[in-house]
Amino acid sequence: MTALGAGRTAPRGLSVRVAEDVLYAVGLPVLAVGLWAVWSTRSANRFLVGPRPLLDAFRQTWIGPAFVDDVLPSVYRLLAGLFASIMLGVAAGVLIGRFRPLREILEPLLEFFRAIPPPVLIPVAMLLLGITDTMKVVVIVSGAIWPILLNTIEGVRATDSVMLETADSYRISRWERVWLLILPAASPRIMTGVRQAISVALILMVISEMFASSAGLGYRIAYFQRNYLIAEMWSGILLLGLIGVLLAVAFGVVERRVLRWYHGMREVTRA
Repeated sequence: MTALGAGRTAPRGLSVRVAEDVLYAVGLPVLAVGLWAVWSTRSANRFLVGPRPLLDAFRQTWIGPAFVDDVLPSVYRLLAGLFASIMLGVAAGVLIGRFRPLREILEPLLEFFRAIPPPVLIPVAMLLLGITDTMKVVVIVSGAIWPILLNTIEGVRATDSVMLETADSYRISRWERVWLLILPAASPRIMTGVRQAISVALILMVISEMFASSAGLGYRIAYFQRNYLIAEMWSGILLLGLIGVLLAVAFGVVERRVLRWYHGMREVTRA
């Protein structure tokens, strides 16, 4: 009787936990949308749009030709800039982190360039590269590369010296040492830098398109704002938020796969 009772309570406990997780996940957004709907009906501000007009504007604006003409080119530039930032940041970070003289020589230069706000480089990039997709990708890279580069340098510097000496004693080649020891050891810091770079890249994608462009999400949102198409403008902001969420979810999947060994080690340490 007791065993039967225990068997019946287990599924109920699981269902309660699932219900609690769902409630925590959607409870606050549903409450926020409800408050937003009430506020928009009571407010006389014509720049405040309610949820239903916003969803109508979203459907009419972005589901159609605008998705191909504006959304896809923006996403392409964003992904190209992120990819270039990761490749350049990790390669330069490993090189600078491994060689102390190089790090000491470059450190003042890196601090100087890191202090320059990337948006001020847009006029310079326009003069040098013209108003092209390459210019916009370069603007994204100019800001997104820093968190990846600096985190990679710190991750490489923090590599266990005992493991490096062991690799030396076994005469492991330089390439194998980088690929099998240094990059895995630095990967938690590298992934932290990539996570920060995603937000920076999204911001710079919008800014670069607002300055000089005839297509793209940033251009379209600025166009809607200048022509007082308020619901359409808010729908573009909503779309940017959704792209950011999708990028965060995709990054989370990749991070869990790449750092599976790291999370497993932390769980063992906690136990």
